[in-house]
Amino acid sequence: MKRPFAFSDALDSYKYDCIEWGLNQEYFHCADDNSHLRERVFGIIAENLSTLLIDSIIIEKPKTGHTLQEPKRFYPQMIGYLLRYVIERQNQSQISEVIVITDNIPLNEKRKAVEKAIKLTLSEMLSVAVKYRIIHHASKAHHGLQIADYCNWAIYRKWERGDIHHYDIIKNGIRSEFDIFRSGTKRYY
Repeated sequence: MKRPFAFSDALDSYKYDCIEWGLNQEYFHCADDNSHLRERVFGIIAENLSTLLIDSIIIEKPKTGHTLQEPKRFYPQMIGYLLRYVIERQNQSQISEVIVITDNIPLNEKRKAVEKAIKLTLSEMLSVAVKYRIIHHASKAHHGLQIADYCNWAIYRKWERGDIHHYDIIKNGIRSEFDIFRSGTKRYY
């Protein structure tokens, strides 16, 4: 079994370093972490970048059609697009199970819509021999979700603010940045 985020030990070690230094560092969250913490976590990512494949969808919500802007429809559809893109690039003969781990989704209705979209996409894309599971964990309990948060933050800063400092640190691990509505025009309702 191939486990993603093989550098969890490095993050655990750094978390305990922080605690020994007197910081109450329960987990890493890019937007909330101070600049020193952020730089070190990005350093850990950079040291282990060869173990990552980062795929992203760039979404400008104002460019979406009015009916798609409803969160119950928007998030599941975008997750479906991303999963399709990732799965199409895998050799399924080497996969026995796909485990999708998301951050906890607080609203039951939204969680069900996201799960439905993931299940639909996976059942359409995977061969019948490949099993799949969907798990919801608190991001603070899962280093993979914390690293995804850091990578998403760096990509967001590049697209939203033109700030490429952290993006440059992870760019060699980025396999795709798909601007899904690139040809759309902003719509204001």
